[in-house]
Amino acid sequence: AAATSKLRFGTGVALVPQRNPIYTAKEVCTLDWLSDGRFDFGIGVGWNKEEVEGCGYRWEDRGARCDEFLEVMRRLWTEPVVDFKGKWVSFETMKMDPKPIQKPHVPIIVGGCADQAFRRAVKFGAGWYGFNLDPERTKGMLAKLDAAFAKAGKTRGPDYRIVITPPMSMAPDAMQAYAELGVHELVVNLGGQKPEQVDKRLPQIGSLVKKAA
Repeated sequence: AAATSKLRFGTGVALVPQRNPIYTAKEVCTLDWLSDGRFDFGIGVGWNKEEVEGCGYRWEDRGARCDEFLEVMRRLWTEPVVDFKGKWVSFETMKMDPKPIQKPHVPIIVGGCADQAFRRAVKFGAGWYGFNLDPERTKGMLAKLDAAFAKAGKTRGPDYRIVITPPMSMAPDAMQAYAELGVHELVVNLGGQKPEQVDKRLPQIGSLVKKAA
């Protein structure tokens, strides 16, 4: 963030229901300040039951807990002083300063392909994130997202961000298909965590960037 001025940063995704929401809210706010308002909060509920339980939480209620934690964070980011009494979190007269640079708060990008994920994306999200989706599957998921908007009595606006990680095998000419579906951003897979895997992948990413340009 210190070495760039336009590049945006984000989590893809932070597992909200297995993290302390107060500390998470402060960490996200700090990242927003350090990046001068260039941080996106990509969130999800997690898929690893053992990991959730290892963090001291129940697997079965992670969705409802995620919603409550997001509400806690959203209020801490936007209200001067917060009183909150929920099932998992309760506190009185809590203040979090400084507030995020981005207003009304750091954008929440909701990941997941389940019905509840789409409901959560409508309620809390400034966008939706789909992982490892080709254009055809993306089209189907966006139909489900729009159905969730309709169920809530809303319509997805043009500024609602759609972020997709394509399959590793995506051909450069597939980018046009994503664009025609209304996808705003593609977050490409680096191919692994080892330096040699990333080095091997970078020329392929370079060809995608040239094609997009």
